Amino acid sequence: MCTPGCLHHIAHTYAAAARKSPSRSAKPAASKPKSVDAHRFSFSRAVDLTHTITTDFPTFSGNDQLSMQKLQTLEQDGYNVMLWTIHEHTGTHLDAPFHFNSEGNTADQIGVEKLVVPLAVIDISMRAQDNPDARVTPDDITAYEAQYGPLPDGACVAMFSGWERHLGKPKYRNAGDGGVMRFPGFHIEAAAMLLERDICGIAVDTLSLDHGASTDFAVHHAWLGVRRWGIESVANLSTLPPVGATLVVGAPKIAGASGGPSRVIALV
Repeated sequence: MCTPGCLHHIAHTYAAAARKSPSRSAKPAASKPKSVDAHRFSFSRAVDLTHTITTDFPTFSGNDQLSMQKLQTLEQDGYNVMLWTIHEHTGTHLDAPFHFNSEGNTADQIGVEKLVVPLAVIDISMRAQDNPDARVTPDDITAYEAQYGPLPDGACVAMFSGWERHLGKPKYRNAGDGGVMRFPGFHIEAAAMLLERDICGIAVDTLSLDHGASTDFAVHHAWLGVRRWGIESVANLSTLPPVGATLVVGAPKIAGASGGPSRVIALV
């Protein structure tokens, strides 16, 4: 494993590489249309990977991040309208590259072809059951590929830690003395390994791509720094196969957004 100095170096090396790459506004070179493989998109069931957001849904900051106000009602106005005040990074939500990279794509600039992708689910739930600091490591990726084959090109790699079982309890945030949280996430070395592959996104069933006790957000910096996306607080990963599902990310299309609550669906 890396030393703390190594983690810092990895994160900022990838962020620096992203800054040297073409502007997000640059247009890609014209290419011939590709035929669509119909079998890739066949499915027998759809699984909702989205938590219902409530005003008391647990948040990374510990502060409430949703409020709702009635503007019109059916009884008085003939229709219902609510005003939402919501933090971008609440509930099951997208982290766009712009969240940690000033030159990265905002949520509305992520192409839909990057939001309908193969899904690989890496299970670390047995380890996380006894260790809240458990993380996806390169060894987990190597073991996954040994059993299920190479990660699909353009995939999203999801961490299943089983942490969803703590939702509705203080342990979902698991904040101890000094407010330090302890929950699973990706290890920076695993993120670095995936950055060498054609992987679109990573996803977690916890509040952060980084493990809860992280102070440097190394995974966020490295991953979002090269214009890839992440999803946090994913639901129902336990119901999915390790390989074979297709992920559909209903990301918000709000100009300038650094992310936002998303309806996330797996087609199996």
